Amino acid sequence: MSDFRTSTQRERWIFQPHDLMERWAAANQRAAETLAQYGTTRMKVDQLDGSVDSPDRVEGSSDVKPLSYEEEQLTRVFYEQKIQEVCVAFKFPHKIQATAIIYFKRFYLQWSVMEHHPKHIMLTCVYASCKVEENHVSAEELGKGIQQDHQIILNNEMVLLKTLDFDLIVYAPYRSIEGFIDDLEGFCRVGNGAVQHLKELHQTAMSHADKMMLTDAPLLYTPGQLALAALHKSNDILRVFDFERYLETIFSRQHSDCTVEQFVQSINAIHYLVDQLKIPTVKDMRHKKKEKKSKHKSKRTSTDAQLNG
Repeated sequence: MSDFRTSTQRERWIFQPHDLMERWAAANQRAAETLAQYGTTRMKVDQLDGSVDSPDRVEGSSDVKPLSYEEEQLTRVFYEQKIQEVCVAFKFPHKIQATAIIYFKRFYLQWSVMEHHPKHIMLTCVYASCKVEENHVSAEELGKGIQQDHQIILNNEMVLLKTLDFDLIVYAPYRSIEGFIDDLEGFCRVGNGAVQHLKELHQTAMSHADKMMLTDAPLLYTPGQLALAALHKSNDILRVFDFERYLETIFSRQHSDCTVEQFVQSINAIHYLVDQLKIPTVKDMRHKKKEKKSKHKSKRTSTDAQLNG
């Protein structure tokens, strides 16, 4: 079985914060330039080989404004939560949900949400995740279950795979959480009465990991760091064990590239990302869309008045 320490995820898909910002800014700028040149941002995708070409010129759209960097961030979070909702509706395991979200995050490190519609990519990520994790669901079943045209999924499958460079093995915090819970049974020397406390700790940690998956944390930290951060937050609530002593025990058993103090700093940084998380609602997204349309209309009215004045 493969190991995270020797994985391409560790080698290629764990970044520094400034790396993420540079990639998102570059994609946003490219989409804005495409809009200025062609009047649209949606790229043309070849379904068979996943190749991408510039859009055809759209006339009469010079007043359309591109999404800002911040609006793109909110859009990504909105659709990442939609991935979670779809996976819950289909009763998919956490592994499929996590893999789909990480595919989505990796895809939009290289593309703007203005270039490829996130709803289409979201569904394609879920479909690809099901295939990779051997939970076989056809594109037709997935599309029918959420009342979407399954052809959207098939049209975008190859461009997704090519963007990911066919690097499809993903490590998520959920399995690490389960491993730590098993380890804690020995650490806590639990009797029958304490088993229930560990179950509650496990459930709360899994819920907190769900929130982490909507932040930048999966692109910045290892699954083990995310798992321990989730357990730390859960233990803050339930007070099941001495977290600091457990952390010292872990570090005494294995070689680590960082100190306990540095690891705690990483955990606190992950908590900060979760605390700062803002999940837009459908109403928020509609308001943003209406707000942009209103600005465009106002600009056209002002221009007409100047021309006719």
